Amino acid sequence: MESTPAAGENIAVLRKARGMGQAKLAREAGISLSLLSKIEVGTRAATPPVVADIARALHVTTARIYGQPFMGPSEQADLLNELRSAVRRHTLPREDQPTPTALAEELNRAAALRADTRYLELLRLLPSLLGRVTASALASGGDATAWGYVADVYSCAYAVAHRLGQPDLADMIVSRQFWAAQQTWNPQAEAAAAWNEAGTYQSAGQYEDGLAIVERAIGRYEAARSNGVDRVVHLGSLHLRGVVLASRNKDKQATAEHLRRAHELASQLDSDMLRHNLTFGAGNTALYELAARVELGQPDKATEMSAPLVTTPPPGLKPNRVGRLYIDVARARLATKDLPGAEEALKRAFAVAPQLSEIHPMSREVLRVLFVLHQRSKPELLTMAKRAGLAS
Repeated sequence: MESTPAAGENIAVLRKARGMGQAKLAREAGISLSLLSKIEVGTRAATPPVVADIARALHVTTARIYGQPFMGPSEQADLLNELRSAVRRHTLPREDQPTPTALAEELNRAAALRADTRYLELLRLLPSLLGRVTASALASGGDATAWGYVADVYSCAYAVAHRLGQPDLADMIVSRQFWAAQQTWNPQAEAAAAWNEAGTYQSAGQYEDGLAIVERAIGRYEAARSNGVDRVVHLGSLHLRGVVLASRNKDKQATAEHLRRAHELASQLDSDMLRHNLTFGAGNTALYELAARVELGQPDKATEMSAPLVTTPPPGLKPNRVGRLYIDVARARLATKDLPGAEEALKRAFAVAPQLSEIHPMSREVLRVLFVLHQRSKPELLTMAKRAGLAS
């Protein structure tokens, strides 16, 4: 991968292009001049809420600030274009209807690739799979299960678009996911679609709007009066999305309330469960609480929470969740100035979820700061920086 600019470099370029000095941008973004200066030179990480504030002040998207490591010609760019085309022609699948057995195998493979953060392999599968699963649903006569499968594949497509920094594609995918869920009444599929819809607002830094989406989805799902494990997983997952949005919005009361509800629901499960690509249980709830501590400016509490989780991650969680755990631990350790500890956590993230770690904005930000503050000549740091496109 070629070396690509990081968030701080992009902020500096965009600021200068608008003829703004650091003092003016800091003032309009509502952050300190010292923080902005450190972000631009690479000695402080550009966190999601700060990026959201700076993006608003510069009148750009958060994706523009984080940058896109895959802008040049590559298989990944070609496959993203194929996915975009497949999503656009959602009612006109070109593929034949597969056998139920073949379709089930492909759906299971897509879900596994998503959970394992193997995004390139998933991207190779998605365009044709979308066509085949949609062809099956259109021929099903409104079967709820068939359309639920379509919604699940769009959920996998959202994960790819979101992680690869394609917000416009992610928005289009969420609308298609809702379309599939609404072809027949399926409250679980609609809740999963709402989870992703709130995620698009989260990525854009529009945390209050995202919280409104979550609250509306929770109300609708509770009114559906479904029971069993599916109810617990979907409601719990919506509350976890609320935890992220509220903590990034610095709303301690809303964060605490969503966490309280999540813990109550998680206590009804014996272990973390996976439904419609949503993972919920006590283990995942602990990971979200740890991340919320970081967002609320409590890295010391996050570090204290992380001790048993780093040693023994909650059982049953897939690499996409364990990798994110290590990234958040790295953030917390960096904020407490434990540079070796942050590096060690990033190494764990790269080991368990390499593709996630290479492209996740906060993984890249922590790595960039370590690369500047630590010794650039450290072989392991240099290797991770090259994999993330931060060094050539």
